[in-house]
Amino acid sequence: MAFTVPAPRAPLDGPLAQWYERELGWAVCAGPPVQLLTGLRFDVLELPATAGSALLKRYERTGPVALVGHRMRLLVAAGSADELPGLLDWLEWGGVGLDLTAVGAGGRITAPLPPGWAGSRGAAVWLRPPEPGCEVEARLPSFTGFTQCGGAGEKGASQGPGTLPGGRAAGLSLVRLVAAAATECHRARLFHAKSPGGAGNAGTQPFCFS
Repeated sequence: MAFTVPAPRAPLDGPLAQWYERELGWAVCAGPPVQLLTGLRFDVLELPATAGSALLKRYERTGPVALVGHRMRLLVAAGSADELPGLLDWLEWGGVGLDLTAVGAGGRITAPLPPGWAGSRGAAVWLRPPEPGCEVEARLPSFTGFTQCGGAGEKGASQGPGTLPGGRAAGLSLVRLVAAAATECHRARLFHAKSPGGAGNAGTQPFCFS
């Protein structure tokens, strides 16, 4: 009978899992690689990085955003993954191949490295990291769209009608985020199709984010 020797766990895995558990209070699966459990504190909206790049240029406050390979992951309110198909239908994007998906209850994503942590090339990283000490649910895109730990909305938007009593800002709603994400995914798809060989520059150019 042959025995399979498990691969050794990377030294980073232990401290990484502890950081998420202690600093953020998030449920993790130790791995390797360390994975974050979705559907508890948050769900994840996933789209091509090219589309995500355009989305982040439009919106300063989206909640935490991660990059892994050529895919971007935006944290959204728990339960949003179940709403995505119906929401796309309502926005008249149903049946269109957008490459826009969601991970919800029972799912997992690779844990991105916190800011300042060194990792291997291509490792999942935070572009807009979660804030220790700030309840993640308070700033995630949802149907209410309210955020308590950050600013709001689209670039150029500031204080005004979107400001709530007590200094809170009206954040990016799930409907608005999905509508914008679907639009950018469609644009990226058209660009990909029109490029020579259907490959274009998608996934080959470096990304810069603020």
